[in-house]
Amino acid sequence: MASYANRAASAYKKLGVETDAMSASPHQLIVLLFDGARSALGRAQWAISQNDAAGKGQALSKAIDIIELGLRAALDIERGGEIAERLDSLYDYMTRTLIRANIHSDASKIAHVDTLLEDIGSAWKQIGTAPSMPSVAAVQSAPSLQQA
Repeated sequence: MASYANRAASAYKKLGVETDAMSASPHQLIVLLFDGARSALGRAQWAISQNDAAGKGQALSKAIDIIELGLRAALDIERGGEIAERLDSLYDYMTRTLIRANIHSDASKIAHVDTLLEDIGSAWKQIGTAPSMPSVAAVQSAPSLQQA
């Protein structure tokens, strides 16, 4: 868990999110990364509606950085097993989809990735409100993660 925490804290600090990352738990850091990515996607959607190509590109780059350098980089494939592998593939899919969305100014692709991030992020938030951390089997059976 310490390795995961260190990677998540490092990724979070690199992305410049304005919260005290050192006081957040590894779980809180991941939740903040989901929130940051979704916020960037919202800015990209707005930029498309305003015909702001530069703003769209910056916002999508931020979202891609959060997904790649934050969420994906924090995965521990060895210890996370199948669920980490599935998340890695899903994050790769999200990145490729956002690149295509940027090229074609496709708001529907951005909305699709936002929905995926919302589903996974809400699962992370639910885990954090549970009285104790669930087993890997319980997380793997979560409906939003089975679609990964």
